[in-house]
Amino acid sequence: MISPEVRDAIATSFAAMSLWELAAVVLALAYLLLAMREKILCWYAAFSSTAIYLVLFWDVSLLMESALQVFYLLIAVYGWRQWKNRNGGQQSLHIHRWSPTVHLAAIATVALLTLVCGYGLQRYTDAAMPYLDSFTTWGAVVTTYMVTRKVLENWLYWVVVDGAAIYLYIDRELYLTAVLFVLYVIIVIIGFFNWLALYRQQARESNPPLMAESGVAP
Repeated sequence: MISPEVRDAIATSFAAMSLWELAAVVLALAYLLLAMREKILCWYAAFSSTAIYLVLFWDVSLLMESALQVFYLLIAVYGWRQWKNRNGGQQSLHIHRWSPTVHLAAIATVALLTLVCGYGLQRYTDAAMPYLDSFTTWGAVVTTYMVTRKVLENWLYWVVVDGAAIYLYIDRELYLTAVLFVLYVIIVIIGFFNWLALYRQQARESNPPLMAESGVAP
């Protein structure tokens, strides 16, 4: 159950929310919903939302989260290029999966970078929650790259990263953003099952039954 204090804080945050923050929230939701449907327009929404959040996070001393937004601006352009077919505007990538070895390497990389950056932020800056801030940042970097390459498991990574971000934003009293990330977790779970169905469909289309390929009637 949400405590009355948190409910009041969320209501206050909503009432005080600027039009820019509202735009960032709406665009961030649009990005996820469009990505879930494999719509290339998701990258336009991502770029616009990111530009706004870059300023918002800097204002509350989430330095790594601010730096992450710069990466997001660049990756939105990269993702758009990856999803765009140069020969007609259709999506050229198919949903695919990473091997366990690649996943292990990705997780180990995030863990190492989290320790290094967390230590550096704790020692040399006044960043809030440096290790958790670093984890959500580097986790999001890897996961966003997975989205640009249409790796199925990106949605499962987002569950972990967004779940950690909820605690981070509550600590910084960004309650409205925390509520947004709760909604993110729900959407990414739906997104995983949606992409899983598409992945299986694409696999069937790429490997039709032998008799159908040869034209032999069943």
